[in-house]
This record gives sequence, C-alpha cells and structure tokens, in this order.
Amino acid sequence: MRTYLDFETPIRELEIKANDLRNVEEGDDETVSVEEEIAKLEVKAREKLEEIYGSLTPWQKCQVARHPERPHFSDFIGAMFDHFTALAGDRYFGEDSAIQAGLASFRGRSVMIMGHEKGSDTKSRVHHNFGMARPEGYRKAVRLMEMANRFDIPVITLVDTAGAYPGIGAEERGQSEAIARSTDCCLTLGVPMITLVIGEGGSGGAIAIASANKVLMLEHSIYTVISPEGAASILWRDAGKAIDAATNMRITSADLLEMGIIDEIIEEPVGGAHRDPEKTYQTVGDTIERYLESYDKLSPGQIKKERQDKFLAMGEATTDE
Repeated sequence: MRTYLDFETPIRELEIKANDLRNVEEGDDETVSVEEEIAKLEVKAREKLEEIYGSLTPWQKCQVARHPERPHFSDFIGAMFDHFTALAGDRYFGEDSAIQAGLASFRGRSVMIMGHEKGSDTKSRVHHNFGMARPEGYRKAVRLMEMANRFDIPVITLVDTAGAYPGIGAEERGQSEAIARSTDCCLTLGVPMITLVIGEGGSGGAIAIASANKVLMLEHSIYTVISPEGAASILWRDAGKAIDAATNMRITSADLLEMGIIDEIIEEPVGGAHRDPEKTYQTVGDTIERYLESYDKLSPGQIKKERQDKFLAMGEATTDE
C-alpha cells in the first residue's frame, strides 16, 4: 500500500479509484468500458502528479525528502554497488549503525562508500538511531576516509540525516570535536570525494561527510543548517511555524544550486524517487561515474586544492561595485 503525503490527496483519490476498478469482477460486455475508465483515471492521476510536483513548496519538498518509502543508503548499495564489504568500528569506542560504510565496486572501480542509514521499519530505525550519528560514527568515517586516501580509492558519501545525535552520551564523548575532525578529513583527502544528498542533509551531521569535491542533490532532497522545526523553535519558540521557517531558509536544491553551495541537481522521476527507484539509481550512477572520470588525470594535490578552493569561496564576502 503506497503512502501518500497530505498534499497528494487528489492523486490518492484518482489512483484508488483506478485500483478499485481493477478489482471489480467484469462481465464480457463491461470489459472494454472498464478498461477505458481505468485508462482515463490513470491519465488524470499522472497529470495531477505532474502538476503538483511541478510546483512544490519548500515545506512540501521537506515532506518528500522524509517520505518513508524514499530509497535509503542500503537501497542504493544494493542497486548500484557490487561486492559491498561493510567495515565497522572507530577503534576508540565502538560501532555506530547510523553511518554505514565499506569498500565496494562501482562500475568496475573500487570505491569507499559511506552514508547515513535511517532504517525502513520501527526495529531498523531504532537500530540505526534514525540516521543520527554519534561521535563514533564520525570517527569511523575518518578512519575509513584515511584508509581510502592511503590506497588511492575514491570516496562516495550518501547523506540522509536530520542531524547528528544530540544526546548526553554523544556530547560526553566529544560530538562537536568528532564532527570537526571528520569535516577536516574530508577537506584534506588527495582522492576524489563525491557526495549526494538523497533525503535530508541536516546541519553538522551532514557536512561532516559532505565536504566533497562535488556535492550533488536529488531534486526533492533538502540541505540545511538546522531542521525547519528546530529553526522555528529558536526563532519563534513555536515548532508549528516550521512551514514559515522552511520557506525562508532556502533549503531546496534549486536554492542551493543558485547560491553555489551544491554543484548539480539530479532530476527525480515525477512524484519523487520512491515512485521509480530503478530510474533514480540509473541516473545517480551515471552522474557519479561522470564526475569520478573527470578526476582520473588530476594529481592528489590538484584534487585537494580544488576541494579547498570550493569551500573557501563560499565564505568570501562580496560587495556590489
């Protein structure tokens, strides 16, 4: 049973009507007319889908980015990478299941792949802590990025988190220091690093594994310094104003591309990545392959300098002449 978002009610009604007609036992004389009615409903549903998704508000994009059926890290691994070998532990404290990582083969090329995993049901979401990493997750990321750098293996990261875990234990174990060291490690790599925001890209929890040569976003993902609910709680002391916060924070892929924060938007199938995951995997794979090939002839120094220049440019103050 497909999950529909609040603003998808018109689509839901049309698709349910079409499904109900399919389940009707048809007599020989009614078959043609029923099939024609189903076809009309499917066309109307498609048109309504294109209409709604052609003009999503920032808050609606936020809802799509959090859709429970949206492909997660494990889905991308299974569809796009071969011979994935998970690597665990930070060698200091323990394993953090919120960040999954390991070696894999991507279209004939060895890569280090890591990213946030939110989980797909109650049990797995609790196991993965809803994709909110603790310090050991970021220290694991540092360990594996350094390993990739040592063996000249490109790094690919998939971002999907509301933010780093803000619990007492995480703070006691040095959450901010772990995030800072992971961000610093990204910036000093001599191998290509490609990041894709597949859902939510929240705060330092995202940037810690997203300070890459190329930062890409799926069309309906979001990337922000704080969640709209968190911003609303701080600015208006009312989480209910999350819609206002989302509208004003410029969290969509189009806004971020315009500001130069990301490098490319990867178009999603109409209705979001969850409606046609296979097409999404193919498009994402082609884009990542294109960027990795562009670094084949660059030296480690050139790769590192390009990445550092990219982020330094974001902090430059400009004035109108």
